[in-house]
Amino acid sequence: MVCVTDTNHLAPSGTAMKSVTAAKKLGIHLPAAPQEFQDNALTHRQLRDLLNNPPEWLQELRRTGPHPRQVVAQKLGISMTSLKASEIDHALTTAEIKELLANQPEWLAAARKSFADHRAEQAQAKDKAQAKDTAAEKNT
Repeated sequence: MVCVTDTNHLAPSGTAMKSVTAAKKLGIHLPAAPQEFQDNALTHRQLRDLLNNPPEWLQELRRTGPHPRQVVAQKLGISMTSLKASEIDHALTTAEIKELLANQPEWLAAARKSFADHRAEQAQAKDKAQAKDTAAEKNT
């Protein structure tokens, strides 16, 4: 049930979500979003509309930031744990991320290598498991 105080303000309910949840699903830093977005709950349909047909403010925010930590970690090619260990505890803009990538501090280079190694190990384990499953299916 959607609680409606007026036609433009939805309160979070079974079919509406808080703006913080919507921001996470959109991959944006909530404080950088327009005040109207921050102050209102969104229905799942509204979220789908934003995902499928993002307005200019959302496109610009995704393009230039500031970006939330999860997006920063992804763009830097590191884990969230490495990002937290680096003591970067704030949102970064696309320009700041590009600067870090262009002039990588030691911690970033090490974190990128570690993350790449970890992903390679995961892919190898997955391939091994699939090969084992395929072999087991052939034997049955």
